Amino acid sequence: MKMSHPQPVARRMYDLVEPIGMLPYFADESDEALMALGLRNVWDAYFAGRAAPFGRSVPAEVVHAAFYNFAPGEVARHIPRVWDLTTPEAALAARERGCVAGMRRILGEHADDPAIKRAGDLLMRAATSAPVEGRALYAALRALPVPQEPVARLWHAATLLREHRGDGHIVALMAEGIGGTEAHVLHALSVGTPAEKFGRVWHLPAAQLTAVVDGMRARGLVGTDGWLTAEGQATKERVEALTDRLAEAPYNVLDPSELDRLMADLEPIAAALRAEFPW
Repeated sequence: MKMSHPQPVARRMYDLVEPIGMLPYFADESDEALMALGLRNVWDAYFAGRAAPFGRSVPAEVVHAAFYNFAPGEVARHIPRVWDLTTPEAALAARERGCVAGMRRILGEHADDPAIKRAGDLLMRAATSAPVEGRALYAALRALPVPQEPVARLWHAATLLREHRGDGHIVALMAEGIGGTEAHVLHALSVGTPAEKFGRVWHLPAAQLTAVVDGMRARGLVGTDGWLTAEGQATKERVEALTDRLAEAPYNVLDPSELDRLMADLEPIAAALRAEFPW
């Protein structure tokens, strides 16, 4: 039965779920577990871990399309080469093992608190309740077995919800005509970081990044001063608002009391992870 909540919950849940979903990218244990499989570097680990639900046969072009915001050629430097070094099954197991180890290190004794199991069970109900149509990466993750160990279960649920939201975010970007590299520029400028200093695009050749910014300037999104115009800021706000609306569906399965309980259980977990990671 679909529940009716007094206000949208996707943004609040994003703040609580995202720190858990980000474990593969900030916890050293995740990279270490994947690199132990024979991968060459942390970007091998990233692509092997995140693309593994698609399996070995999905080409770089499809992974590029699903991930959306990598510059042309970046995915192809790793996919399918990582599958010459390990298997998707081994990558999935290593990623989970590393993320669980990282969460247990950060949470300490709290990792065995009953709240972890309670939060994992509620979050998994939400994470497996949304339609999969139009959400390729979420659908691929939904096809995987659900872990039973409480910390692994909580992490897996958060990963499902993170990718569900991410698939919707791509829809929102496409609706506004914002390309993959442009998405990074839009975000960087919206938080006061020059595009050339932003972590996901600073490494691009200067001419390539300049061409992206110039294209956004020609469309009225970036001003002559290099920052977002009023229309650029409005575009960013519309993208975020639509992303939130598209991320609501999983939480409709929970009634208000369950949602309140889940938020209360996730609060200290998210706080501990945010204190550990360089957000």
